[in-house]
Amino acid sequence: MNDNGVSEKEIFAFLDETKARDTTYERVLSAMCTHPHKIAVKAHMQFIESNLGDFGLFPGTHDLELEVMRMMGDLMNGPSVHGYVTTGGTESNIQALRAMRNICNIRNPNVIIPESAHFSFDKIADMLEIEIRKAALDSEFKVNMDSMKSLVDEHTIGLVGIAGSTEFGQIDPIKEMSELAVEKGIFLHVDAAFGGFVIPFLKNPPAFDFALEGVTSIGIDPHKMGLSTIPSGGLLFRDLKHLHHLQTHTPYLTVDTQYSLTGTRSGATVAGTYAVMKHLGNDGYRRIVDQCMELTDMVVAGAREIGIEPLIEPVMNVVALDVPDADLVRKRLREEFGWQVSITRTPRALRLVLMPHLTTENIELFLHDLKFVCNL
Repeated sequence: MNDNGVSEKEIFAFLDETKARDTTYERVLSAMCTHPHKIAVKAHMQFIESNLGDFGLFPGTHDLELEVMRMMGDLMNGPSVHGYVTTGGTESNIQALRAMRNICNIRNPNVIIPESAHFSFDKIADMLEIEIRKAALDSEFKVNMDSMKSLVDEHTIGLVGIAGSTEFGQIDPIKEMSELAVEKGIFLHVDAAFGGFVIPFLKNPPAFDFALEGVTSIGIDPHKMGLSTIPSGGLLFRDLKHLHHLQTHTPYLTVDTQYSLTGTRSGATVAGTYAVMKHLGNDGYRRIVDQCMELTDMVVAGAREIGIEPLIEPVMNVVALDVPDADLVRKRLREEFGWQVSITRTPRALRLVLMPHLTTENIELFLHDLKFVCNL
């Protein structure tokens, strides 16, 4: 740190230069985050000093969090859910499995997840000493239920289903997983970090939430398709006992227990999430999802015109294109045209996420450059 203070003008001149080196979203087709809605940003800044780690000091902000939980619960068909606003899907997944482990209290516990699950579950295995068993996928990149069933034993404490997988935007057969969880008397956590603000607004969405008896917890991220500020996640439990098994005694705060993973928690992201959910409502989110699905259809149709097929018909606004030498195509798209795309693990394919920051003009340009790079 410098001895003497630097002027605000100098600081922001430097920050402007620094920000200019960041990638702008206009050519980003790899991210599941986007520009936050302007009302979320305004609300975030209004509550920037609120710390829900000691929510007794901030009762107004805490009331907003309870309302956010209620709204998320309604979205997930859970009229009386319990939970809190997290930093995102990783924290939600950690806490959901931590609650499973603490409630079951058995030696050598294991949890069954799909091979398509987010890499946060590898962190969980390391942190919580829970064995993570990975079930195979079917030809549509959903979890194979026979594979999942074969991995369940007397030490299995829960299952995980993905509602909007990171690589393919696929939805696991959550209904069948719910039935298996009920049959075995184990927990079922649904990772809907991306899909939670998409699936309810699709035409003829599959069952994936608390409407299914076996679903015990859901993770959902407002900072993705919810258009809130980063970091905004949500962890929802069907039963209050889950939160009770996450509590830690906090003797020197205005409240005597915490149930969150982090100590300090931003009230600003709670306010941002509250504001954007209230402002957009179901109709607003439906319009946004419709627009993203139109762009998704445009990508698939345009790719087919130049001879490129998707690995599967898109379920939501994520597309995996079966291009030859996907890694080279990705490299050339980035280096020659500035497009940020990603690659699926198995099989190797070009992965695109069609977020609200994209336009038809963006997609037309991308398809033109993709055709050039693929020599088609």
